Amino acid sequence: MTLSPLQERFILHWGEMGSRWGVNRTVAQIHALLFLSERAITADEICETLNLARSNVSTSLRELQAWNLARVSHVLGDRRDHFETYKDVWDIFRAVVQERRRREIEPTLSMLRTAVLDGDNAAVAPDPVDPRDRLTLARMREVLEFMETGTSWIDEMNRLDPKTLIKLLKMGARIQQFVRGPVKPLPEPQARAAGVLFADEAGEGDAPKHDAPEFDPGKTDAGEGDAAAPPGTRSP
Repeated sequence: MTLSPLQERFILHWGEMGSRWGVNRTVAQIHALLFLSERAITADEICETLNLARSNVSTSLRELQAWNLARVSHVLGDRRDHFETYKDVWDIFRAVVQERRRREIEPTLSMLRTAVLDGDNAAVAPDPVDPRDRLTLARMREVLEFMETGTSWIDEMNRLDPKTLIKLLKMGARIQQFVRGPVKPLPEPQARAAGVLFADEAGEGDAPKHDAPEFDPGKTDAGEGDAAAPPGTRSP
């Protein structure tokens, strides 16, 4: 299997990003290869394409299967296992979220629920008299509430099909405006601090309209008593 320069660049970058996300670089590279491949490929093809040891590929494929990011398929007349992955990025996203929830979020939720809701059966029971434990329980309740809200949102998102989910994400600004409600005007001190111009400070085009004073040829900017005659006229 021959890779184009663009495919090589994508696979290398996916491996680098995988290491930043806490995933082995080789695992991420193999996943990228499966994602780009137009058909299911064998472990031997993966070894040849990415120049990897067979043992390394076998271990990485098992890890991808544990993440639900690789599945085995078979080809008629070929006894070897062929591997493929999701081609839809939303399916990949959902698989990663579900596995991270199982590995990271659920154990934390279990510990928090036991400590906050059933402290007597917790591994380390909180002391109701100790102010440190009271503060710690308050903080733990906040974390528990946040994580339960987040997991409930994830469950709701997973029930939606990708097309509906994309529409929902694109409506983000309008949903935010709906939840936030109509914009209320700022109080005058905060508005002035933000640079908002009021009627008495507005520019010439925005200034409030007033009745223009009648022109008096006997008065100029020099003052009422020292009025000068308009140009082109003679003084009496």
